Amino acid sequence: MAEPSGRQSIEQKTRDVAGPIVAGEGMELLDVEYVREREGWVLRLFIDKAGGVGLEDCQQASRAVETALDVEDIIPQEYSLEVSSPGLNRPLTKPEHFKKVEGQTIKVKTYGPLFEPPRKNFTGKLIGVSEDGVAVDVSGAGRFDISFKDIAKANLEFDFDSR
Repeated sequence: MAEPSGRQSIEQKTRDVAGPIVAGEGMELLDVEYVREREGWVLRLFIDKAGGVGLEDCQQASRAVETALDVEDIIPQEYSLEVSSPGLNRPLTKPEHFKKVEGQTIKVKTYGPLFEPPRKNFTGKLIGVSEDGVAVDVSGAGRFDISFKDIAKANLEFDFDSR
């Protein structure tokens, strides 16, 4: 298996360090992004908890994680740490995330084209979650069973019309 890129390695190491700390604060670490933006490098943590997260939760998690990240010295260059809620179009990165939104509309992007005709993007109702993957009902195209190993990115698609 290929060695992860520097950015992916930093994201994984951050998950390993921050995940248990965030859990100890009563929240869940949903996702980690390490991106270069105009202002410089940004390490972004997305957290959640039952009932949702507020500003105080983000500040609490930031304080708890910041020191550990400094001690572990994961990131070689200067960066800004941002902690936020996942928002309406929350990322889905673990099987349990998919189970929580079963029956809702999701968007899945795969690493490469799948099925015939080939496609990489699937937006539709999440109709099933198994230990191996998800089943998405795409309007007009039918059911697609997608393995977790093929999913590059997935998120909840908030539908304002159905609210």
